[in-house]
Amino acid sequence: MALKRMDNVGIVVEDLGETIDFFRELGLELEGRATVEGEWAGRVTGLGDQHVEIAMMRTPDGHSRLELSRFIRPAVVADHRNAPVNALGYLRVMFTVDDIDDTLARLSKRGAQLVGEVVEYKDVYRLCYIRGPEGLLIGLAQELG
Repeated sequence: MALKRMDNVGIVVEDLGETIDFFRELGLELEGRATVEGEWAGRVTGLGDQHVEIAMMRTPDGHSRLELSRFIRPAVVADHRNAPVNALGYLRVMFTVDDIDDTLARLSKRGAQLVGEVVEYKDVYRLCYIRGPEGLLIGLAQELG
């Protein structure tokens, strides 16, 4: 049995609308929104009776997706949004962009803040981390040459 693909990365948020708008500004497309609830969903996640609003965001090439989730029930139990990059667990998603400076300018209007600085790696990439909506850690990479 071979792995076929990675379907998506899930991110739990408080403000689904603001987060959708942010990722649209970055260049992702809203593929759809839905509400997931019921006994079957709780059996998958192990959370029992759950009610979740989700939005699926797709990269322009169609190969990658983010599933944004807002839990109505049960309540969120932990908050890792402001964890530093060296904390254990899944912490960031990285996107390749055409122009990192333009992307930073557009996203700063939506509240994004540079974590460190934009750096160049071996004439191959310009890279940075930003904090997006709700403190989400996002990596940006611009291919050089």
